[in-house]
Amino acid sequence: AVFSPAKNLGLIVLDEEHETSYKQDETPRYHAREVARKRIELENALLVLGSATPSLETFHDSETGRALRLELPARIENRPLPVVEIVDMRRQREGKKERIFSTSLEAAIRETLFKKEQAMLLLNRRGFSTYLHCASCGYVMTCPNCRISLAYHFDTAQLLCHVCHHEAIPQRLCPGCQKNYLHYFGTGTQKVEQEAKRLFPDARIARMDTDSTLRKDAHENILRAFKKHELDILIGTQMIAKGHDCPNVSLIGVISADTALHIPDFRASERTFDLLTQVAGRAGRGSVPGKVLIQTFVPHHYSIERAKEHDFCGFYAKEIAIRRELAMPPFSHLVRIVV
Repeated sequence: AVFSPAKNLGLIVLDEEHETSYKQDETPRYHAREVARKRIELENALLVLGSATPSLETFHDSETGRALRLELPARIENRPLPVVEIVDMRRQREGKKERIFSTSLEAAIRETLFKKEQAMLLLNRRGFSTYLHCASCGYVMTCPNCRISLAYHFDTAQLLCHVCHHEAIPQRLCPGCQKNYLHYFGTGTQKVEQEAKRLFPDARIARMDTDSTLRKDAHENILRAFKKHELDILIGTQMIAKGHDCPNVSLIGVISADTALHIPDFRASERTFDLLTQVAGRAGRGSVPGKVLIQTFVPHHYSIERAKEHDFCGFYAKEIAIRRELAMPPFSHLVRIVV
């Protein structure tokens, strides 16, 4: 749409401007937001960027005077934001076995089903990026140069930084607590669906991810059934996190906040904050009050703490200081050359 040859163009509105899907990775490569900026410059028009969680670059522009910031501090009809609870998964182990559902989330789902309300369970698909983490203290192997998590490569049995190519050999004991609880993390939506069906055999459960929506209209059919309350629990990737308005949804469960946090990307903290804040917004949109449970092994991380408080400005202040120190965007431009 941003390339449409509109005559007398006066306004471009780009909602959810922080969305990563605005970046086109195939030829022709472009970012819709940057194209929109250039078009309004050429056409002498106005660009409105909307988001509850603006990208750091856009918010920085509003701080430095490159963009005018307009705020909507309250929800429609002054409805309260949902209560967000952090569940520390380091205390949820059964021996060395890791649980998918914490005691709190399992109890909250049972209560939701008893009240005939609906629940959405989110697991970011990018959690298939395997990283090494400690189930005892939450320690994650990170790059000493770039501060991003090291990805485990099965073929070489090595940990690798995807930015500076620092290599490390996996250790047997955790460097943080010296216990033998280090293991490779990566849970998929299918595994979550299986466990949900085992725990809640009477519930009507559906999964919405890339695999389950391959067939034509599958996406719409699942959402229509959920809105009509023909389903009790909807399990999905980040495609269920944004834009949906289901008034009967009273519970949002984030299976693991850490999957987005430990992807090897300097924007990992920002994406985690965005995802948690956006998915929390799906709860309590009608007369039923909302509740959000976020499961994590690193409850003390600033992106998770600030998402709990719905505090974008607090998150921005912390993250922008780190970006400045590492000379990362918006204080620099990164160029990727693919040969």
